[in-house]
Formats: sequence, structure tokens, C-alpha cells
Amino acid sequence: MLFIPWQQRSWHSGVELKGIRRYLFVVLGTLCVVLAGVGIILPVLPTTPFLLLAAFFYARSSERFYNWLLTNRWFGEYIRNYREGRGLPLRHKLITIFLLWITILYAAWFAVSVVWIRLILIGIATAVTVHLARVKTYRPEIHSDSRQILDLDEEPEESADVYP
Repeated sequence: MLFIPWQQRSWHSGVELKGIRRYLFVVLGTLCVVLAGVGIILPVLPTTPFLLLAAFFYARSSERFYNWLLTNRWFGEYIRNYREGRGLPLRHKLITIFLLWITILYAAWFAVSVVWIRLILIGIATAVTVHLARVKTYRPEIHSDSRQILDLDEEPEESADVYP
């Protein structure tokens, strides 16, 4: 059966590997989580692919690690948004693009002296920016019963019948 990642089905089949393969998959999943964490800080290292790989490895080796990853406050949102086809929140897109360009420009002007390598770095940053701009933007729904958007520029209305 072909696995389509954006389908809302669990990657965890309920059957965990045994022996050395299980431990190998736990180690590989953990390595992917570490690389994803570094990718959050360094925009030249992707975050989401490493998290998806970690979810793959954990789903086949440890239900506990898999559930931890999906409910993790830093990493879980990336995987859930991807699996459900929501895309990236606008804030994440903007922060990623900003950090990407700061890192690339710093490397291009201060760490690299060869012009063609500078051009390659700028080309990579441009390609990643275009890719991120084309990724669907996730906008969470705001329900009127749970949260209200307030316009802070307007003066609050005073009501005489608030207190009898």
C-alpha cells in the first residue's frame, strides 16, 4: 500500500520492530530529532524533513517516542500540520526566511571569498525563499466562543448596566 504523507492516518502500524533494528530505528529517529532542532536555529538545515523521518523511525520502533514526538510542543506542530495538509504558519515562514537571508548573507560576505560560491549561496537562498513562499500558509481558525479578536485602537465602550 502506498503511503501518502498528508493522509490523516497514523504512521504507527501497531507492530514494532524487535531486536537490533528497533534500537537502530530509535537511534536514527533521535538523530533526526537532533538535526531538526539544529535546523530550527540554522535555516540552511531543513527542519520538517528530519521531523518526518524521525516520525517514520519512531512509528516503527517505539510507540512511546512516536507519541512524544507528535505531542512535543516544539516539534509536534510541524508534523501535524504537514500530515493534515495545512502548511506552515505565516510567522514560521517569515522567521525562517529572515534567518535564512541573515545566515546566507553573512556567509556570502564574511566567510566566503570566492565570487561564484557567493552566487551559489544567494541562489540557494532565493530558491528556498521561493519554495517557502509557495508552501500553503496555515491560518488557525479563531472561534468566537473561545477567543475574540480585539481592536486595541478603539476605546472600550462603557456600559451603565454592567454593575447594578
